[in-house]
Amino acid sequence: MDLGVRWKLHGDGKSPAPGAVVRPDERLTWPRTVGLGAQHVVAMFGASFVAPVLMGLDPNLAIMMSGVATVIFLLATRGRVPSYLGCSLSFVGVAAVIRADGGSSATVTGAILVVGVVLFLVGLAVRKFGARIIHAAMPPIVTGAVVMLIGFNLAPVTATTYWPQDQWTALLVMLFTGLAVVCLRGFWSRIAIFLGLVFGYLISWIFDLTFGRIHSADASGKVTDHWRLDLSGVSKADWTGLPTFHGPSFQWSAILVALPVVIALVAENAGHVKAVGEMTGESLDDRLGTAISADGVASVLSTAVGGPPNTTYSENIGVMAATRVYSTAAYWAAACFALLFGVCPKFGAVVAAIPGGVLGGITVILYGMIGLLGAQIWLHGEVDLRNPLNLVPAAAGIIIGVGNVTMKFTDTFSLSGIALGTLVVITGYHTLRAFAPAHLKTREPLLDEGTSQYDEPADGPGKP
Repeated sequence: MDLGVRWKLHGDGKSPAPGAVVRPDERLTWPRTVGLGAQHVVAMFGASFVAPVLMGLDPNLAIMMSGVATVIFLLATRGRVPSYLGCSLSFVGVAAVIRADGGSSATVTGAILVVGVVLFLVGLAVRKFGARIIHAAMPPIVTGAVVMLIGFNLAPVTATTYWPQDQWTALLVMLFTGLAVVCLRGFWSRIAIFLGLVFGYLISWIFDLTFGRIHSADASGKVTDHWRLDLSGVSKADWTGLPTFHGPSFQWSAILVALPVVIALVAENAGHVKAVGEMTGESLDDRLGTAISADGVASVLSTAVGGPPNTTYSENIGVMAATRVYSTAAYWAAACFALLFGVCPKFGAVVAAIPGGVLGGITVILYGMIGLLGAQIWLHGEVDLRNPLNLVPAAAGIIIGVGNVTMKFTDTFSLSGIALGTLVVITGYHTLRAFAPAHLKTREPLLDEGTSQYDEPADGPGKP
């Protein structure tokens, strides 16, 4: 059985030939391949380490399981789809909602484990019936709206939890990270979140030396005098050791909150597979179902031992595009690095010590970017928001999700926020489509064409 673990040397093994790319079944020399693997780990550092911290999970276990998840994905796809699987940011809002309702880490991972199972089943369905079932059930208007409400639902977390801990550090980190994303080029722009974290550590340390302790809310919300950067846990941590494991716990209320993220994960995987296929010049549509199922299996395995869910990372797609190296050998090297970091508690202690103000500055951009990915899905899918069939369910669902509207059905069961907003978008769209007149089901109907677009001359733009 071909597991995709054999690679032929590309050219002289030093760099891609002019105009060529290093294909998934090729590799450069092993030192260069290992170096590229390390680069992939750095690229996913920022988001993949921030996410478990925001979710209240062990960052050491997160990085270890990201390595395991990457290995599972590479084996399942037979080495045809180069990808790194890191902690999914799509679940940060879900974790916040579950914890706000009194849920523990076990409740969070239990709910996400169920999502992993559903994602696996979706992948099997895609393998059997093709990608058309995704487009039929979740057209771009639905997918974009759900991704948008998931991201924007996180705004209160930044505003009430992280930013107040140190507003000036948060402001500086936000500005620095924004400049890094916009002004840096190539690989450096891909690790802008990581650079923002490093800058935040440095600023917090300087502020502690210059101004002493800060009087503000700490991570628990209690207003005290405390150091911005507390590294006391780092000196106490061992250099080697296993992370903390725990089993999942299942609660229907938490599961219902988490299930809508399936839509975001399907969209992420579909986009990743399509992007890699276009960059390598090889159609990977036949691997979409396998990729989705592998993502689901990896998330189930991770959450079963107390880790976070995993998904494909766009940061690493950017690294591949910049280097033109799509070798899966580099991802095997990255997975090995992740496993080594996972068994270093001291490294995890450094991650866990991220100051609240730094997270405030990072999450302002990060959460907003998640939400605006929904708008990007709309643009790519050419969604016409002038059509009321698209506009009405998306508008209602987003407001419900972002505003955390609650529907109480019984004394013990209610739906709110992300879960309710997603339900409104999906059922609203398909119900309205079933009853809508035929002319609203085309791509062209407008609410008010004269005020919603620029009119062009009949003979085309630029002609009298």
